[in-house]
Amino acid sequence: MTESAAIEKTRILVVDDAADTRLLLNLRLQREGYEVFTASSGAEALDVIQKEGLPHLVLLDIMMPGM
Repeated sequence: MTESAAIEKTRILVVDDAADTRLLLNLRLQREGYEVFTASSGAEALDVIQKEGLPHLVLLDIMMPGM
């Protein structure tokens, strides 16, 4: 498997209450070939995981309300 093929299959979940941060990370990571999902809260992240399956990586804002 080539490195680019491995990257294309890598699933990343971005969890942040700031919409601009989610958008920026989503655009940048997709440009690099990753499959990206976003959520604005911990509860929404759990919903995404139930719907889409476990990601390979979670980028999480640790200073979100309710976390």
